[in-house]
Amino acid sequence: MAELTTLESLLEMGFGRNRAEKAVANTGNQGIEQAMDWLMEHENDPDIDEPYVPPVGNVLGGEAEGQEPTAGDTASVMAEGDDMCCEDPDGSKRPMTEEEKREQVKRLEELMRVKQAERRERERAEEVEREKQRRRQGQELQQIRQKIQDDEMKKLADQRRREKMEDKLARQRVKDKIARDREERAQKFGGGAASSTVTPAQPTPPSPSSPTGQGPPPTKKEYDESRIQVRLLDGSTINTVFKAQEPLAAVRVYVQVNGNTPEGQDFTLLSPYPRHVYTEMDMEKPLKELGLVPSAVLVVAKKGEGSAL
Repeated sequence: MAELTTLESLLEMGFGRNRAEKAVANTGNQGIEQAMDWLMEHENDPDIDEPYVPPVGNVLGGEAEGQEPTAGDTASVMAEGDDMCCEDPDGSKRPMTEEEKREQVKRLEELMRVKQAERRERERAEEVEREKQRRRQGQELQQIRQKIQDDEMKKLADQRRREKMEDKLARQRVKDKIARDREERAQKFGGGAASSTVTPAQPTPPSPSSPTGQGPPPTKKEYDESRIQVRLLDGSTINTVFKAQEPLAAVRVYVQVNGNTPEGQDFTLLSPYPRHVYTEMDMEKPLKELGLVPSAVLVVAKKGEGSAL
C-alpha cells in the first residue's frame, strides 16, 4: 500500500499548509499521529495560521551547512517524498493511484476522529473532576462558615447569660443593702426611743385616797408594726410594712429605691390629715413617736413645695 508523507496527509485531511507545516516541524516529523495530536492541542493558538518560520540553522530537524534555509528549502524538505508513489515487488516505485490516495486519507481521517473522540472524553473527564473539586471546596467553605456562625452564636449566648447573672447579683446586692440599712437604723434608733416612749405609756396606779370604785382603766394596745401607704409624685401609690421603732428615714429610703423618683430629685414627706410636713429632725424619730402606728398615709412632695401645699 502506498503511503503519503505526514505533510501530504495533513493537507489531504483539510488542514491549512501553515498549520500542517508547524505540526510537522514541532513534532520532528515523527508521524501523522504526533502531528494530529499537536494540531488538536494548539488549534486555538492565536498564531496558528501564520506562516511557519523555522529556527535559524535548522531545517525541520536537519542543519544546513553554510547557508540559511529558505521557505522553498523548508517546503521541499517537509514535502520529502511528496511524489505519491508505491513500490512494486521488484523494488521500483510508481505513482499512487487516486484510489490508494483516497484509501490512505480515509484511514487518517478515521484516526483523526478517534483521537478527537479520545480528546473530548478526556476533556469531559477533566471537567467532571473540576466540578467535583469545586463542589468539595464549596462544601468545605460552607462548613467553615457554619462553624464560625455557631461559634458567634455560642459567644453571644454566653455573654447574655453573664449579663443576666450580673444584673441578678446587682439587684440582690441592692436588696441586701436595704435590709442591712433597716437593721442598722432599727438598732441605732430603736433602743433609746423605746425607753422614752414606753415610760409614759405605763398607767399611774390610783392613790388610795382617790375615789375609784370601778377598777383600773383599760390598757392601750401596743403595736409593733405600721402599715404605710405612700402617694408618689405621679399619683401612684406604694404600700409596705415597717417596724414601729424604725425611723421615718427608713420610709424615705424605701421611696427613693422603689418610688421611681427621678435621680437627684430632692423631696419631703407630709401627712395630709392632719396636715404636717416632716423635717430633717423628724427623719430620725421612730414611726411610733410620730404617730404613724399602726397605719398612716404619707404624700411625697418636691422640696420646697410641702410648705406651700
